[in-house]
Amino acid sequence: MTTESLRKQLGGMPLFEAARVAGVKFTKEALPEDKYVQVGKIRMHYLDWGNHGKPKYLLLHGGAQTAHMWDFFALAMRDNYHIVALDQRGHGDTDWVDDGDYSAEAHVEDIKGFTDKIGFDTFNLQGLSMGGRNSYGFAAKHPQKVKALVIVDVGPDIQVEGRKRIQEFLEDTEVFESFDWLVERVKRYNPFRDERQIRGSLVNNLKQLPDGRWTWKHDRRRGIRRDRGGEFMANAWEDVKAVKAPTLIARGAQSDIFTVTTAKKMLSIIPGSKMVEIPKAGHLVPGDNPVVFEKAVREFLKGVP
Repeated sequence: MTTESLRKQLGGMPLFEAARVAGVKFTKEALPEDKYVQVGKIRMHYLDWGNHGKPKYLLLHGGAQTAHMWDFFALAMRDNYHIVALDQRGHGDTDWVDDGDYSAEAHVEDIKGFTDKIGFDTFNLQGLSMGGRNSYGFAAKHPQKVKALVIVDVGPDIQVEGRKRIQEFLEDTEVFESFDWLVERVKRYNPFRDERQIRGSLVNNLKQLPDGRWTWKHDRRRGIRRDRGGEFMANAWEDVKAVKAPTLIARGAQSDIFTVTTAKKMLSIIPGSKMVEIPKAGHLVPGDNPVVFEKAVREFLKGVP
């Protein structure tokens, strides 16, 4: 069964219809190509949105998500860029790691190996949450590869309340009997999205077990749990201080993860950086308000040499 047919079966709108309902404008009904590349011991999956020869653009998802979280953004931006969205280690269709190492340092090494393998020499880099942490960590260590950087709703300091809410949500939904039950749970967790959009996005983040129950497509040994997560923040301020690329710091106006105070501190540290708050958006900014987010990124990139 294809992703689109499963999406329809579970009550979600097809991607293009969902994008139009959300107000996303695009010129062509294009789907990405699923590709794989071996990076060290890890087989990594990524979505290639085509247009080879255009400026290169790498997208990194947040924790417990997949490369498909960028579908609206990639669909709208693909005319101008060669966009690639990566399933990071332990997520989506990329391998889990036997030693359970999901530190920021391990992710940065993955990104370096991955971009070298696919010929991304210099590129725009954008990440949300965990992907944002990995993005500025990579930009700090490999400044020659990053043309422009977009950090979405994450910084070295994370609000305790928001972190606790994510912990409780993930622990409450580890394995569940019904897809519909999860949809209702997500509606309570994130009030910014239409139910059909929720259904469509969940298709790419879940897998059905042999006994008929459902679970997430990510390694439960990683991510924000009550006993984990600190590895993503280690040395984070040092990495922020080392960023040299033109940078956009994007915050969801209703985010309970990323404070204005932390965003402004990052703004003061990164030379020539800019900050934007996206209205009607919580932590999951690109999905909560895709149109305004896309517009903000486009405006920022216009000023990048």
